[in-house]
Amino acid sequence: MGLRNFFDRIEPNFVKGGKYEKFFPIYEMVESFLYTPKTVTTAAPHARSYIDMKRIMTYVVIATIPCILVGLYNVGFQVNSAIATYGASGWRAWIIDALGIGFNPANPLANILHGALYFLPIYITTLVVGGICEVIFATVRGHEVNEGFLVTSMLYALILPPSAPLWQVALGIAFGVVIGKEVFGGTGKNFLNPALTGRAFLYFAYPAQMSGDTIWTPVDGFSGATALSVGASDGYQQLAAHGVSWMDAFLGTIQGSIGEVSALACFIGLAFLLITKIANWRLVVGCLVGMIAFSTLLNLIGSDTNPMFAMPWYWHLVIGGYAFGLAFMVTEPVSASHTNLGRYIYGALIGVMVVMIRVINPAFPEGMMLAILFGNVFAPLIDYFVVQANIKRRAKRHA
Repeated sequence: MGLRNFFDRIEPNFVKGGKYEKFFPIYEMVESFLYTPKTVTTAAPHARSYIDMKRIMTYVVIATIPCILVGLYNVGFQVNSAIATYGASGWRAWIIDALGIGFNPANPLANILHGALYFLPIYITTLVVGGICEVIFATVRGHEVNEGFLVTSMLYALILPPSAPLWQVALGIAFGVVIGKEVFGGTGKNFLNPALTGRAFLYFAYPAQMSGDTIWTPVDGFSGATALSVGASDGYQQLAAHGVSWMDAFLGTIQGSIGEVSALACFIGLAFLLITKIANWRLVVGCLVGMIAFSTLLNLIGSDTNPMFAMPWYWHLVIGGYAFGLAFMVTEPVSASHTNLGRYIYGALIGVMVVMIRVINPAFPEGMMLAILFGNVFAPLIDYFVVQANIKRRAKRHA
Protein backbone atom coordinates (compact mmCIF):
# COMPACT_ATOMS: atom_id res chain seq x y z
CA MET A 1 0.00 0.00 0.00
CA GLY A 2 2.85 2.33 0.82
CA LEU A 3 4.48 1.63 -2.55
CA ARG A 4 1.20 2.34 -4.35
CA ASN A 5 0.91 5.66 -2.51
CA PHE A 6 4.48 6.50 -3.45
CA PHE A 7 3.77 6.02 -7.15
CA ASP A 8 0.56 8.06 -6.89
CA ARG A 9 2.50 10.85 -5.19
CA ILE A 10 5.26 11.13 -7.78
CA GLU A 11 3.07 10.55 -10.84
CA PRO A 12 2.22 14.29 -11.36
CA ASN A 13 5.93 14.93 -11.94
CA PHE A 14 5.95 12.57 -14.95
CA VAL A 15 2.64 13.24 -16.68
CA LYS A 16 2.23 15.93 -19.33
CA GLY A 17 3.24 19.28 -17.93
CA GLY A 18 5.20 17.73 -15.06
CA LYS A 19 8.78 18.47 -14.15
CA TYR A 20 10.04 15.15 -15.53
CA GLU A 21 7.56 14.75 -18.37
CA LYS A 22 10.13 13.37 -20.82
CA PHE A 23 10.89 10.50 -18.43
CA PHE A 24 7.26 9.34 -18.29
CA PRO A 25 8.00 6.14 -20.31
CA ILE A 26 10.46 5.01 -17.62
CA TYR A 27 7.98 5.77 -14.82
CA GLU A 28 5.18 4.00 -16.68
CA MET A 29 7.38 0.96 -17.35
CA VAL A 30 8.18 0.45 -13.66
CA GLU A 31 4.65 1.25 -12.49
CA SER A 32 2.92 -1.07 -14.97
CA PHE A 33 5.42 -3.84 -14.18
CA LEU A 34 4.36 -3.76 -10.52
CA TYR A 35 0.65 -2.99 -10.96
CA THR A 36 -2.11 -3.60 -13.51
CA PRO A 37 -2.30 -0.63 -15.91
CA LYS A 38 -5.06 1.86 -15.14
CA THR A 39 -5.97 2.10 -18.83
CA VAL A 40 -7.43 -1.42 -19.14
CA THR A 41 -10.81 -1.25 -20.94
CA THR A 42 -13.58 -2.88 -18.86
CA ALA A 43 -16.83 -1.51 -20.31
CA ALA A 44 -18.89 -2.06 -23.44
CA PRO A 45 -18.95 -1.64 -26.33
CA HIS A 46 -15.20 -2.06 -26.85
CA ALA A 47 -14.28 -4.74 -24.32
CA ARG A 48 -14.38 -8.29 -25.64
CA SER A 49 -12.40 -9.68 -22.69
CA TYR A 50 -10.62 -8.43 -19.60
CA ILE A 51 -7.21 -9.67 -20.71
CA ASP A 52 -4.59 -7.00 -21.37
CA MET A 53 -1.15 -6.87 -22.95
CA LYS A 54 0.57 -7.31 -19.61
CA ARG A 55 -1.30 -10.55 -18.91
CA ILE A 56 -0.66 -11.92 -22.40
CA MET A 57 3.08 -11.33 -22.08
CA THR A 58 3.09 -12.80 -18.58
CA TYR A 59 1.40 -15.96 -19.84
CA VAL A 60 4.00 -16.39 -22.58
CA VAL A 61 6.84 -16.02 -20.07
CA ILE A 62 5.13 -18.57 -17.80
CA ALA A 63 4.87 -20.95 -20.76
CA THR A 64 8.66 -20.83 -21.20
CA ILE A 65 9.35 -22.02 -17.63
CA PRO A 66 9.50 -25.75 -18.58
CA CYS A 67 11.99 -24.91 -21.36
CA ILE A 68 14.08 -22.84 -18.94
CA LEU A 69 14.22 -25.55 -16.27
CA VAL A 70 15.03 -28.35 -18.69
CA GLY A 71 17.51 -26.11 -20.50
CA LEU A 72 19.35 -25.24 -17.28
CA TYR A 73 19.49 -28.90 -16.26
CA ASN A 74 20.68 -30.06 -19.67
CA VAL A 75 23.39 -27.40 -20.00
CA GLY A 76 24.69 -28.27 -16.55
CA PHE A 77 24.48 -31.98 -17.30
CA GLN A 78 26.42 -31.64 -20.54
CA VAL A 79 29.06 -29.41 -18.92
CA ASN A 80 29.50 -31.57 -15.84
CA SER A 81 29.76 -34.69 -18.01
CA ALA A 82 32.48 -33.01 -20.12
CA ILE A 83 34.34 -31.79 -17.04
CA ALA A 84 34.77 -35.38 -15.91
CA THR A 85 37.07 -35.85 -18.93
CA TYR A 86 38.47 -32.43 -19.71
CA GLY A 87 38.58 -30.80 -16.27
CA ALA A 88 37.08 -27.55 -14.98
CA SER A 89 38.34 -24.01 -15.48
CA GLY A 90 37.08 -20.44 -15.57
CA TRP A 91 34.97 -18.27 -13.29
CA ARG A 92 32.02 -20.64 -13.31
CA ALA A 93 34.18 -23.47 -11.97
CA TRP A 94 35.48 -21.10 -9.27
CA ILE A 95 31.92 -20.30 -8.16
CA ILE A 96 30.92 -23.97 -8.14
CA ASP A 97 33.98 -24.83 -6.04
CA ALA A 98 33.33 -21.93 -3.67
CA LEU A 99 29.76 -23.08 -3.10
CA GLY A 100 30.88 -26.67 -2.64
CA ILE A 101 28.32 -27.95 -5.15
CA GLY A 102 30.63 -30.16 -7.19
CA PHE A 103 30.48 -31.24 -10.82
CA ASN A 104 28.57 -34.50 -10.49
CA PRO A 105 26.30 -34.96 -13.56
CA ALA A 106 24.13 -37.32 -11.49
CA ASN A 107 23.24 -34.45 -9.13
CA PRO A 108 20.23 -32.52 -10.55
CA LEU A 109 20.87 -29.50 -8.32
CA ALA A 110 24.51 -29.29 -9.45
CA ASN A 111 23.38 -29.46 -13.08
CA ILE A 112 20.71 -26.75 -12.70
CA LEU A 113 23.01 -24.36 -10.82
CA HIS A 114 25.85 -24.88 -13.28
CA GLY A 115 23.48 -24.39 -16.20
CA ALA A 116 22.22 -21.17 -14.61
CA LEU A 117 25.76 -19.79 -14.68
CA TYR A 118 25.62 -20.04 -18.49
CA PHE A 119 22.04 -18.84 -18.96
CA LEU A 120 21.88 -15.91 -16.54
CA PRO A 121 24.75 -13.87 -18.06
CA ILE A 122 23.12 -14.24 -21.48
CA TYR A 123 19.68 -13.26 -20.17
CA ILE A 124 20.94 -10.34 -18.09
CA THR A 125 22.91 -9.00 -21.06
CA THR A 126 19.80 -9.32 -23.20
CA LEU A 127 17.65 -7.49 -20.66
CA VAL A 128 20.11 -4.65 -20.12
CA VAL A 129 21.02 -3.94 -23.75
CA GLY A 130 17.57 -4.57 -25.20
CA GLY A 131 15.93 -2.65 -22.36
CA ILE A 132 18.14 0.36 -23.00
CA CYS A 133 17.16 0.32 -26.68
CA GLU A 134 13.47 0.09 -25.76
CA VAL A 135 13.68 2.97 -23.25
CA ILE A 136 15.59 5.21 -25.67
CA PHE A 137 12.98 4.79 -28.41
CA ALA A 138 10.09 5.16 -25.95
CA THR A 139 11.59 8.34 -24.48
CA VAL A 140 12.24 9.92 -27.87
CA ARG A 141 8.77 9.06 -29.15
CA GLY A 142 7.05 9.89 -25.88
CA HIS A 143 5.17 6.63 -25.50
CA GLU A 144 5.22 3.86 -22.90
CA VAL A 145 7.69 0.97 -22.79
CA ASN A 146 5.70 -2.05 -23.88
CA GLU A 147 5.76 -5.33 -21.94
CA GLY A 148 6.46 -7.16 -25.19
CA PHE A 149 10.18 -6.87 -24.59
CA LEU A 150 9.91 -9.26 -21.63
CA VAL A 151 8.87 -11.99 -24.07
CA THR A 152 11.39 -11.00 -26.74
CA SER A 153 14.27 -11.05 -24.27
CA MET A 154 13.30 -14.45 -22.87
CA LEU A 155 12.81 -16.12 -26.27
CA TYR A 156 16.00 -14.59 -27.64
CA ALA A 157 18.07 -15.87 -24.70
CA LEU A 158 16.59 -19.36 -25.01
CA ILE A 159 17.44 -19.79 -28.71
CA LEU A 160 21.13 -18.99 -28.23
CA PRO A 161 23.84 -21.59 -27.62
CA PRO A 162 25.20 -21.53 -24.06
CA SER A 163 28.69 -20.69 -25.33
CA ALA A 164 27.56 -17.49 -27.11
CA PRO A 165 29.95 -14.57 -26.39
CA LEU A 166 28.16 -11.86 -24.43
CA TRP A 167 29.20 -9.11 -26.83
CA GLN A 168 27.50 -11.03 -29.63
CA VAL A 169 24.43 -11.49 -27.42
CA ALA A 170 24.28 -7.71 -26.92
CA LEU A 171 24.78 -6.97 -30.61
CA GLY A 172 22.08 -9.42 -31.65
CA ILE A 173 19.37 -8.19 -29.29
CA ALA A 174 20.10 -4.56 -30.19
CA PHE A 175 19.69 -5.42 -33.88
CA GLY A 176 16.51 -7.41 -33.21
CA VAL A 177 14.86 -4.67 -31.14
CA VAL A 178 15.88 -1.73 -33.32
CA ILE A 179 15.74 -3.19 -36.84
CA GLY A 180 13.20 -5.93 -36.21
CA LYS A 181 10.70 -3.84 -34.25
CA GLU A 182 11.33 -0.19 -33.39
CA VAL A 183 11.98 1.09 -36.90
CA PHE A 184 8.47 -0.11 -37.81
CA GLY A 185 6.85 1.68 -34.86
CA GLY A 186 7.31 -0.71 -31.95
CA THR A 187 5.29 -3.59 -30.52
CA GLY A 188 2.23 -4.43 -32.58
CA LYS A 189 3.57 -2.81 -35.75
CA ASN A 190 6.53 -5.08 -36.51
CA PHE A 191 6.09 -7.67 -39.25
CA LEU A 192 9.19 -9.67 -38.24
CA ASN A 193 9.71 -11.59 -35.03
CA PRO A 194 12.30 -9.46 -33.12
CA ALA A 195 13.93 -12.40 -31.30
CA LEU A 196 14.43 -14.34 -34.54
CA THR A 197 15.60 -11.20 -36.33
CA GLY A 198 18.41 -10.79 -33.79
CA ARG A 199 19.28 -14.49 -33.97
CA ALA A 200 19.34 -14.41 -37.78
CA PHE A 201 21.64 -11.38 -37.71
CA LEU A 202 24.11 -13.27 -35.51
CA TYR A 203 23.95 -16.32 -37.77
CA PHE A 204 24.84 -14.40 -40.91
CA ALA A 205 27.32 -12.09 -39.19
CA TYR A 206 29.11 -14.78 -37.16
CA PRO A 207 28.35 -18.15 -38.76
CA ALA A 208 31.29 -19.89 -37.06
CA GLN A 209 29.72 -19.41 -33.63
CA MET A 210 26.04 -19.26 -34.59
CA SER A 211 25.52 -21.74 -37.43
CA GLY A 212 22.45 -23.93 -37.61
CA ASP A 213 24.56 -26.98 -36.69
CA THR A 214 26.01 -25.12 -33.70
CA ILE A 215 29.09 -26.81 -32.29
CA TRP A 216 28.43 -26.94 -28.59
CA THR A 217 31.67 -25.88 -26.85
CA PRO A 218 31.04 -24.70 -23.28
CA VAL A 219 34.13 -26.47 -21.92
CA ASP A 220 37.67 -25.93 -23.18
CA GLY A 221 38.86 -28.98 -25.10
CA PHE A 222 35.36 -30.37 -25.64
CA SER A 223 33.24 -30.00 -28.73
CA GLY A 224 30.18 -31.84 -29.90
CA ALA A 225 27.91 -31.55 -32.92
CA THR A 226 24.18 -31.14 -32.43
CA ALA A 227 21.82 -33.99 -33.30
CA LEU A 228 20.56 -32.13 -36.36
CA SER A 229 24.04 -31.71 -37.83
CA VAL A 230 24.75 -35.43 -37.28
CA GLY A 231 21.51 -36.34 -39.03
CA ALA A 232 22.36 -34.06 -41.94
CA SER A 233 25.83 -35.49 -42.44
CA ASP A 234 25.35 -39.17 -41.59
CA GLY A 235 21.61 -39.77 -41.58
CA TYR A 236 19.20 -39.97 -38.68
CA GLN A 237 19.88 -43.73 -38.44
CA GLN A 238 23.38 -42.89 -37.18
CA LEU A 239 22.15 -40.78 -34.29
CA ALA A 240 22.03 -43.86 -32.08
CA ALA A 241 25.74 -44.43 -32.76
CA HIS A 242 26.34 -40.93 -31.38
CA GLY A 243 24.36 -41.73 -28.24
CA VAL A 244 21.16 -39.92 -29.29
CA SER A 245 17.80 -41.70 -29.27
CA TRP A 246 14.43 -40.25 -30.23
CA MET A 247 13.47 -40.22 -26.55
CA ASP A 248 16.66 -38.28 -25.68
CA ALA A 249 15.68 -35.62 -28.20
CA PHE A 250 12.09 -35.60 -26.98
CA LEU A 251 13.03 -35.22 -23.31
CA GLY A 252 15.95 -32.84 -23.90
CA THR A 253 19.19 -34.56 -22.89
CA ILE A 254 21.09 -33.68 -26.07
CA GLN A 255 23.38 -30.84 -27.13
CA GLY A 256 21.83 -27.71 -28.56
CA SER A 257 20.60 -24.21 -27.80
CA ILE A 258 19.52 -23.56 -24.21
CA GLY A 259 15.75 -23.68 -24.52
CA GLU A 260 15.27 -25.71 -27.70
CA VAL A 261 16.58 -29.13 -26.67
CA SER A 262 13.42 -30.52 -25.04
CA ALA A 263 10.43 -31.05 -27.32
CA LEU A 264 8.42 -32.19 -24.30
CA ALA A 265 9.03 -28.90 -22.46
CA CYS A 266 8.08 -26.95 -25.60
CA PHE A 267 4.83 -28.89 -25.98
CA ILE A 268 3.94 -28.30 -22.32
CA GLY A 269 4.38 -24.58 -22.91
CA LEU A 270 2.38 -24.80 -26.13
CA ALA A 271 -0.46 -26.60 -24.35
CA PHE A 272 -0.58 -23.80 -21.76
CA LEU A 273 -0.75 -21.14 -24.49
CA LEU A 274 -3.52 -23.02 -26.32
CA ILE A 275 -5.57 -23.60 -23.16
CA THR A 276 -5.33 -19.92 -22.20
CA LYS A 277 -6.10 -19.00 -25.84
CA ILE A 278 -2.97 -16.90 -26.14
CA ALA A 279 -1.91 -19.03 -29.13
CA ASN A 280 -4.18 -19.77 -32.08
CA TRP A 281 -4.52 -23.50 -32.76
CA ARG A 282 -4.91 -22.96 -36.53
CA LEU A 283 -1.28 -21.84 -36.78
CA VAL A 284 -0.15 -24.98 -34.97
CA VAL A 285 -2.26 -27.31 -37.11
CA GLY A 286 -1.06 -25.67 -40.33
CA CYS A 287 2.61 -25.93 -39.34
CA LEU A 288 2.31 -29.58 -38.28
CA VAL A 289 0.40 -30.59 -41.42
CA GLY A 290 2.88 -28.80 -43.68
CA MET A 291 5.89 -30.41 -42.00
CA ILE A 292 4.41 -33.93 -41.86
CA ALA A 293 3.12 -33.87 -45.44
CA PHE A 294 6.28 -32.52 -47.05
CA SER A 295 8.70 -34.69 -45.06
CA THR A 296 6.60 -37.76 -45.92
CA LEU A 297 6.69 -36.79 -49.60
CA LEU A 298 10.49 -36.53 -49.49
CA ASN A 299 10.66 -39.90 -47.73
CA LEU A 300 8.79 -41.43 -50.68
CA ILE A 301 11.03 -39.70 -53.23
CA GLY A 302 14.27 -40.68 -51.49
CA SER A 303 17.86 -39.83 -52.38
CA ASP A 304 21.05 -41.86 -52.66
CA THR A 305 23.25 -38.88 -51.84
CA ASN A 306 21.26 -36.90 -49.27
CA PRO A 307 20.51 -38.78 -46.02
CA MET A 308 18.08 -36.06 -44.87
CA PHE A 309 15.53 -37.27 -47.47
CA ALA A 310 14.99 -40.35 -45.32
CA MET A 311 14.41 -38.50 -42.04
CA PRO A 312 10.78 -39.14 -40.98
CA TRP A 313 8.52 -36.38 -39.66
CA TYR A 314 8.71 -37.54 -36.05
CA TRP A 315 12.46 -36.87 -36.05
CA HIS A 316 11.99 -33.42 -37.59
CA LEU A 317 9.55 -32.78 -34.75
CA VAL A 318 12.01 -33.30 -31.90
CA ILE A 319 15.42 -32.15 -33.14
CA GLY A 320 16.65 -28.65 -33.84
CA GLY A 321 14.41 -25.70 -33.11
CA TYR A 322 11.17 -27.00 -34.63
CA ALA A 323 9.28 -27.66 -31.38
CA PHE A 324 10.36 -24.37 -29.79
CA GLY A 325 9.60 -22.43 -32.94
CA LEU A 326 6.19 -24.07 -33.24
CA ALA A 327 5.27 -23.26 -29.65
CA PHE A 328 6.58 -19.71 -29.29
CA MET A 329 7.44 -18.24 -32.70
CA VAL A 330 4.85 -19.56 -35.17
CA THR A 331 2.08 -18.65 -32.73
CA GLU A 332 3.37 -15.10 -32.16
CA PRO A 333 0.24 -13.08 -33.03
CA VAL A 334 1.77 -9.85 -34.36
CA SER A 335 3.95 -11.27 -37.13
CA ALA A 336 1.62 -14.15 -38.09
CA SER A 337 -1.43 -14.08 -40.35
CA HIS A 338 -4.61 -12.67 -38.81
CA THR A 339 -7.32 -14.35 -40.89
CA ASN A 340 -8.46 -17.87 -40.00
CA LEU A 341 -7.77 -19.34 -43.46
CA GLY A 342 -4.56 -17.34 -43.63
CA ARG A 343 -3.35 -18.92 -40.38
CA TYR A 344 -3.62 -22.39 -41.90
CA ILE A 345 -1.72 -21.27 -45.00
CA TYR A 346 0.88 -19.38 -42.98
CA GLY A 347 1.54 -22.35 -40.69
CA ALA A 348 1.69 -24.80 -43.60
CA LEU A 349 4.14 -22.55 -45.45
CA ILE A 350 6.48 -22.58 -42.45
CA GLY A 351 6.11 -26.36 -42.04
CA VAL A 352 7.04 -26.96 -45.68
CA MET A 353 9.87 -24.42 -45.66
CA VAL A 354 11.59 -25.81 -42.56
CA VAL A 355 11.79 -29.29 -44.09
CA MET A 356 12.85 -27.90 -47.45
CA ILE A 357 15.71 -25.91 -45.92
CA ARG A 358 16.85 -28.80 -43.74
CA VAL A 359 16.76 -31.36 -46.54
CA ILE A 360 17.57 -29.47 -49.74
CA ASN A 361 20.22 -27.14 -48.29
CA PRO A 362 23.04 -29.27 -46.79
CA ALA A 363 24.92 -26.16 -45.64
CA PHE A 364 22.17 -25.18 -43.20
CA PRO A 365 20.48 -28.19 -41.54
CA GLU A 366 18.46 -26.03 -39.10
CA GLY A 367 15.68 -24.35 -41.04
CA MET A 368 13.08 -23.26 -38.50
CA MET A 369 14.48 -19.77 -37.96
CA LEU A 370 14.58 -18.88 -41.65
CA ALA A 371 11.26 -20.61 -42.33
CA ILE A 372 9.46 -18.48 -39.72
CA LEU A 373 11.07 -15.24 -40.95
CA PHE A 374 10.07 -16.26 -44.48
CA GLY A 375 6.52 -16.77 -43.26
CA ASN A 376 6.58 -13.37 -41.49
CA VAL A 377 7.36 -11.67 -44.78
CA PHE A 378 4.48 -13.38 -46.58
CA ALA A 379 1.88 -13.13 -43.79
CA PRO A 380 0.47 -9.73 -44.92
CA LEU A 381 0.26 -10.97 -48.51
CA ILE A 382 -1.53 -14.15 -47.42
CA ASP A 383 -4.08 -12.11 -45.46
CA TYR A 384 -4.56 -9.76 -48.41
CA PHE A 385 -5.48 -12.56 -50.81
CA VAL A 386 -7.74 -14.22 -48.22
CA VAL A 387 -9.61 -10.97 -47.62
CA GLN A 388 -9.90 -10.25 -51.36
CA ALA A 389 -11.23 -13.76 -51.96
CA ASN A 390 -13.86 -13.21 -49.25
CA ILE A 391 -14.86 -9.87 -50.79
CA LYS A 392 -15.24 -11.42 -54.25
CA ARG A 393 -17.24 -14.34 -52.88
CA ARG A 394 -19.62 -12.06 -50.99
CA ALA A 395 -19.96 -9.74 -53.97
CA LYS A 396 -20.83 -12.70 -56.19
CA ARG A 397 -23.36 -13.96 -53.64
CA HIS A 398 -24.92 -10.49 -53.40
CA ALA A 399 -25.11 -10.20 -57.19
